[in-house]
Formats: sequence, C-alpha cells, structure tokens
Amino acid sequence: MKSNKDPMGRAISEYYMTGSAERLRVFSPMFEEDEMPLQVLFRKYEEMPMIEQKALEMTRGKVLDVGAGAGCHSLVLQERGLDVTAIDISPLSVETMRQRGVGKVLEKDFFSLEGTYDTILMLMNGIGIVGTLNHLPDFFRHLGLILAPGGQLLCDSSDIGYLFEDEEGRFDYPGTGYYGEQVFHLQYKDTVGESFPWLYIDKHSLAEEARKNGFVTEIVVEGDQYDFLARITRI
Repeated sequence: MKSNKDPMGRAISEYYMTGSAERLRVFSPMFEEDEMPLQVLFRKYEEMPMIEQKALEMTRGKVLDVGAGAGCHSLVLQERGLDVTAIDISPLSVETMRQRGVGKVLEKDFFSLEGTYDTILMLMNGIGIVGTLNHLPDFFRHLGLILAPGGQLLCDSSDIGYLFEDEEGRFDYPGTGYYGEQVFHLQYKDTVGESFPWLYIDKHSLAEEARKNGFVTEIVVEGDQYDFLARITRI
C-alpha cells in the first residue's frame, strides 16, 4: 500500500505524534457515513472490551498479531514477556508501531506470511480481511501452513444481521449474497483509500466453514453487541 493511499496509517501516525487527529471517515454503499475513533487503537489493557481482554489472557507461545494497527495488543503481550510479531499492510501504521516500541513489526499481508506461530490474533474483527465467504477456504489453507502444532487462532467478529431487521424484527437485507460481506473505504483529510471488501461473520457460519476446512471452533465468550470471541484449532 502506498503511503499516499494510507488514510488509516496517516491518522494513526498523526494521533501518535500530536495526541489528536481529525475524523477518520468510513464510507460504505450499504451504510451511512461513520467514523473510527482513533483513541480506540491506542487503548491500554484496562480500557479494552472484555472480549479482547479474554483473548489476551488466552494468548500463549510465539504470537502473531494480524492487522495490528497502532500495536495496542502487541504492546500488552510484549510487556508480559511473550514473543510477538505484529503485521499490518499500512506502512505508516508499521512505522508508528516501531516508534511506540513494538519489537517485531512487519509490513506484511497475512496471506504472504511465512513461519509458524502458536497463537494467531485477529482482533477488532480482524478476520474481516478475508473479505468474503468464498475466500475462507484460502484463509484456512494458509492458516494451516503457519499455525504450529497445537496452535490456536483467536479471532472476534460480529453478527450484523440485526442491522437489517425491520421494525417487527423480520430480516430484510436489501443486498445480494451473504449480509456480512460488506465493502468500505476510508478517508483521512485529503487521503482517500481504495475500496476493500470486509467480512462480518456469524458464529454458526464461521464454525461450519472451519469444520469443512479441517478446523474446530469454540465460542469462548459472547458480548452484548452480537459480537463473540472464537478459538479455532485443528481437528
């Protein structure tokens, strides 16, 4: 990703350098314009939601933090003495993580990563990078290559079906295909990112797709916003 097409990284970098930033705007053809609060990406363990805290408590061994952003999860684990590698495709985010003290940082895409890891973290709906249900077999194939024997994937996601219920609670999705397959693009000041697919997957679909690809899913905890933490291991 070129830095001039990196709105997320630019926002993270400016927030780190100055302590404040303008709005990181989120656009989607399916939803109204939204924004991502930058301070969320810099929160400490005590400020994290229960699902993320639980994932960090379960983390062990050699760790891969996927889509690490500003490195908040990596920093917590690093302080606890774990061997953590953080990856992100945003060059400015990677540079910010290095400045913040994350020891091992790579500007890398998950699907091109080599090596093996005991715990792979994909938090803040990190499994969304898969994009669509059809890409899950490729995701699990690569997961099988980099997950060490006895290893675990810890990921969270949300079932966004409730967003498409009418006033009487009936499901009314205006699009085609799976309702969790969405498309977004980000803008920070005059930096506009390219559109990207993003997957919100419900727990039943995740478990079924994992099973078909040789993995078993345990739903560890569920939040009050239709979100959940899943632990995925080999069958």
